[in-house]
Amino acid sequence: MELFFLAVLLITMAAALGSGFPVAFALPGSAIITISLAGLAGLMFSGDASAYFHTGGPQQWLSAGVTNLRGVFWEVERDTLIAIPLFIFMGIMLQRSKIAEDLLVTMAQLFGPVPGGLGISVVFVGALLAATTGIVGATVVAMGLISLPAMLRNNYSPSLATGTIAASGTLGQIIPPSIVLIILADQLASATDQASTTRKALHKASTGELSMPSNFDVSSTSAGEMFLGALVPGILLVLIYMLYILVYAYFKPSAAPAVKVEGKFDRAFWGTVAITLIPPLTLIFLVLGSIITGVATVNQAGAIGAAGAMVMAGYRLYDGNNRKLTFVPAILGLVALFMLAYVLGNYEMNIKSIDTPEDQFGITLGIFASVLMIVAVAWSGWRVFRTDGTLDGVMMETAKTTSLVFIILLGAAMLTSAFRAFGGEELVREFLNSLPGGFWTQFIIVMLVIFILGFFLDFIEIAVVVVPIVAPILLADPSANITAVWLGVMIGLNIQTSFLTPPFGFALFYLRGVAPATVKTMQMYKGVIAFISLQLLALGVVGLYPPLVNYLPNRVSFLSENAPPPRNPKMQYCLEEYVGEQLATNGAELEQAIARAQGIDLSGLPKGLAKDLAAGFASAPEAFVQLQTAFDTEVLIEEAAVVYRPKQILVRKVEKEIRKLEEEAEDIRVMTGRMKDEEQAKRRARLEAKREEM
Repeated sequence: MELFFLAVLLITMAAALGSGFPVAFALPGSAIITISLAGLAGLMFSGDASAYFHTGGPQQWLSAGVTNLRGVFWEVERDTLIAIPLFIFMGIMLQRSKIAEDLLVTMAQLFGPVPGGLGISVVFVGALLAATTGIVGATVVAMGLISLPAMLRNNYSPSLATGTIAASGTLGQIIPPSIVLIILADQLASATDQASTTRKALHKASTGELSMPSNFDVSSTSAGEMFLGALVPGILLVLIYMLYILVYAYFKPSAAPAVKVEGKFDRAFWGTVAITLIPPLTLIFLVLGSIITGVATVNQAGAIGAAGAMVMAGYRLYDGNNRKLTFVPAILGLVALFMLAYVLGNYEMNIKSIDTPEDQFGITLGIFASVLMIVAVAWSGWRVFRTDGTLDGVMMETAKTTSLVFIILLGAAMLTSAFRAFGGEELVREFLNSLPGGFWTQFIIVMLVIFILGFFLDFIEIAVVVVPIVAPILLADPSANITAVWLGVMIGLNIQTSFLTPPFGFALFYLRGVAPATVKTMQMYKGVIAFISLQLLALGVVGLYPPLVNYLPNRVSFLSENAPPPRNPKMQYCLEEYVGEQLATNGAELEQAIARAQGIDLSGLPKGLAKDLAAGFASAPEAFVQLQTAFDTEVLIEEAAVVYRPKQILVRKVEKEIRKLEEEAEDIRVMTGRMKDEEQAKRRARLEAKREEM
């Protein structure tokens, strides 16, 4: 019966989504209906409301989704969702302030004389808008209204033009800051906790030890690490798009001809390019740079982006009488920013520790700079408020979009709980674990399923429904030498295709709404096929070469003051091997240095510190002996592994079969415990005999 209600859950959800029912209510609605039906059926036919649940009862599972989402706000470590409304505000503000229009017009003039230049300018602007707005609908509509008529007017192939615009608009899903990366980071934080618990249980079952070495644990992730990990793959995808357009224009010049630009590349033109490009690039640097350098958290960077977007909109929308004041708020903000950077780098900015006139000067200067920054943001905000009610519209759209995201998160949490209530997660785990080929087979199957779901579901639905189910299974596999950041970026790249894959590719819907009637829908579908293939190519490159994702997060972590231990055993082994090589090469010099250190007079130090140093100097020579013993032992292990490794693989296979039988036996025990009628006595006896045999 559990499988029956699991099928009811999936069919109800699919029917609701297919009928056009809002996803924010389709997900929790199908969960509530199915759990209620299972509880009523259990009361009617077995006298127990929990009879047809895998574990627990209807009350537990109806409240589980709400409890899971509430934990996001109660756990200090999981505050990344707070950044969502800030980045949404930033994106909508930049879109309403016509920054995208300025970028497209200027870049089209800059790249136009190059074959395929208009297409390259669309990709370039799409990447810039992705790093500033991250909102696919706004980006696709803006570029469709501005650049599509220009591309068609200059004899661009309709398929290439529409495919370029649609694909460039989706870059906001992988180039940080991205809402989908924030959601994936939140979902993976929970998944790593579950995977860590599973690994510890497997380690205990295999070794009998209660504690597991931290090197074998699963490292969690955060939105900041996801941003860092997705940066290089995002740039790689942009370069692949540009290379494809250049090659296409080279072999088929008539489909992407060069465009003669009116005017000259004089000082006035380059001044326009600077005014158009520098502010968005500065905002990108402030938002991403503050995260990369550790100056700000993701939430704080979101606040920086929202304030920066307000200042940019303030001078872009200004239509006052005194044109000399157009850039004054922005200039005040920049001056305040430089002043704050100066005082933070040169003074102790703590009011309680003021000891000298220099400290007093630094605090005073910092207060003045803060007031100046507040004036700049408030002045810009007043301008935006007075200009056609732009601020009202942006706030309303931000509230709507944020509410939609959080309602979907709540509904997905309830749906995931219902899926687990009927044993769906166990079925998925058993299916993946039964596949031959280990982790990589499981991973490829999961990626294929996500890709197919992208034809029918939105990126948020996939991120909050599928990821919580499959991510713990993939991360818990002991043979998976991967990080949660890499898994999240791979899923993000895969989810990005959902905007382009027909029949429900949202980027295609957005573009269809603004494209002229001369552009046929089939031409749009043909145009995106090449870019879907390019996205899959980028997915394969990142999958085959994980350092593209892991390098920046690892480097930032290792260089921080509270750097964690290496993220995987291979890194730890590399460090130990390097130390051994240094000792072997410079061992004599190190021994002489230790001997000199042992002769240092430590009487001037506190007794405890002197004692610890003396003990350390005395035990230092033992490190040479112990390290050499470790390397000798490694040689013996490698020699014995020829015989041992096949037996180990066999033992692991037997242990896996044992765990599977134990799980089946536990399921039978639960089933027989619910069979209380005499009519079920024979079946209960058969099941109990089968359990004893297991």
